[in-house]
Amino acid sequence: MKKYILVLLSFYSTFIFSQKTDSRRLTKQEISERELDNVDDFPIYKAFEYQDKGGVYELVLGENHKAISKKDTLNTKIQAVCVMNDHGGFLEKWKINDLLENTIPKETNIWFWTKYCSTKDLDGDGYIDPIIVYGTRTEYDEIRRVKIITVYKNKKYVIRAVECDLDDCRSFKKDQNWNTLPQKIKTYVDQLVVKLRKEQNLLLKDG
Repeated sequence: MKKYILVLLSFYSTFIFSQKTDSRRLTKQEISERELDNVDDFPIYKAFEYQDKGGVYELVLGENHKAISKKDTLNTKIQAVCVMNDHGGFLEKWKINDLLENTIPKETNIWFWTKYCSTKDLDGDGYIDPIIVYGTRTEYDEIRRVKIITVYKNKKYVIRAVECDLDDCRSFKKDQNWNTLPQKIKTYVDQLVVKLRKEQNLLLKDG
């Protein structure tokens, strides 16, 4: 009997930790049906739904569309909000806000870089580890700031980079708590930084 119980517990434990996570981008119709427009303070740029051992979550990315032209839409503020489905409503789990900085040269646009964002279980523990990437551009259409925010167990771990032609105004800083992240997550983000350097011709380094 004891052997049977141990086998059963082992099977149950294996089942729990092997549960697959799932993530997908929501359509405009799904965003409307879920009434996600009430979650973010700004017009929704993109929204994602993901499921893990903790439940079902909606990740909403909003940009304020301050200036709209034929060529582009310029934003002065952005907001990312993660909510959990809770008895027909939403329970906010975490939020990210940012806006243009008063710099020289002048920042004129801030936007979510969804090409580099992800909603994956990076360390294999059954929970999604969202990564949010966004950047700013100057009046000369040059990238100035890049932020990479990893959310692990609802805590944020941030990389802040400033691009500049001069060594003394260029920076690349990781939060002090960065090294407390699981190694698999740190490796993924380090590879993402390499990808950004290569694909966007960025330095992403100190000095």
